[in-house]
Amino acid sequence: MAVRPEKEQVVKEIAERLERSTSVVLADYRGLNVAEDTELRSKLREAGVEYEVLKNTMTSRAAAQVNFADLDQYLAGPTAVAFGYDDAVTAAKVLYDFSREHKALELKGGIIEGRVVSGEEVASIAKLPSREGLLSMLLSVLQAPMRNLAYSLQQVADQRVTVQKHRPLNKRIYVPERCLWNLGRLFG
Repeated sequence: MAVRPEKEQVVKEIAERLERSTSVVLADYRGLNVAEDTELRSKLREAGVEYEVLKNTMTSRAAAQVNFADLDQYLAGPTAVAFGYDDAVTAAKVLYDFSREHKALELKGGIIEGRVVSGEEVASIAKLPSREGLLSMLLSVLQAPMRNLAYSLQQVADQRVTVQKHRPLNKRIYVPERCLWNLGRLFG
């Protein structure tokens, strides 16, 4: 069966977008009204995600060209495709959050970092914290030992001050300087 040159060009463009993107999410948009669809498109645009309704046959041919033939199982019925280029989680997160608010939007499946995944896997990936959130968690874990050391050193310094304040004037208490590491100078 001969394919018209216009359709070949469209398939080629879709294949290029599939190769460039870090994530592709397929969604069934039936049941969304125009206002809801416009809201979804604006949220995706703000996140830097391309969103388009594509013909299943053309998407299937493009997926086969770039070795994602397994994507065919999710190309049934009306399908909207979201292409995420910067972050593998962004497209999934925006669509998942929107689908929680609007039950008409259903996640079918997609491609995340070169792997074809189901709608459930897309949803579980969308529930992960963002890259910035993960980095802040990592920094918190890395800072914890230093924070604990500083807290412990402050406690030792506070004990020394307390001992000096409560000793009788005529008695001296010997506190070895080498044990305290001269914390009095550090903490004032």
